[in-house]
Amino acid sequence: MGLVDSLVGKSFRDEKAGRVVVFSGDRRNRGYVVKSDAEELKIRSFLKMFYAAHFSILLLGMLVANAWSTFIIHIHAFGRPDAHLLRTVGIFLAVYSLLVGAPYFLLWRSYKKALLNFVSVQDEVLVSGRSGERKSWIVSLWLVAFGALILLGAIFYLVGRK
Repeated sequence: MGLVDSLVGKSFRDEKAGRVVVFSGDRRNRGYVVKSDAEELKIRSFLKMFYAAHFSILLLGMLVANAWSTFIIHIHAFGRPDAHLLRTVGIFLAVYSLLVGAPYFLLWRSYKKALLNFVSVQDEVLVSGRSGERKSWIVSLWLVAFGALILLGAIFYLVGRK
C-alpha cells in the first residue's frame, strides 16, 4: 500500500506550531495541530481507510460500469461499436456516473463529518504553503492521461475483434 501511504504522508507537515495535519478537500490553507503520536496514528489510520475506500469505489465502479455498458451496448444491438464510438463512450460514462456518483458522494460526506472527530476548531492554524501540491497535480494529470490511453487501447482492441 505504498501509494496510500504516500498520499497519507503528504497530509502531515512540520510547521512553527508543531506537527500539523492538512486534510484534502479544504479550500483554505488551514491545518490542525496534532497533539500526540497516538493522535497522529489514529488520523493516519482513518486517512488510509478513506483512501482505500476511495480507490475501491473508483476502481470497482469502473469495472462494473464497463461490464454493464458492454452488456447494454450488445444486448440492444446498437450496431457495430466502431460505428457508434461516441454512443458507446456516452453509455459508459452514464453508467459510471450512476454507479460511482452516489457511493462517492456518500463517502465524501461521511469523510467531512468524521474529520471533526479527530481535530478541534481550537487547534486550527494557518499553514505556510501548499507543500507538494504542484507535483501532485502533475502526477494526477499523468495518471489520468495514462488511464485514458489504456481505455482507448481497450476500446480499439474490442472494436478490432468484431
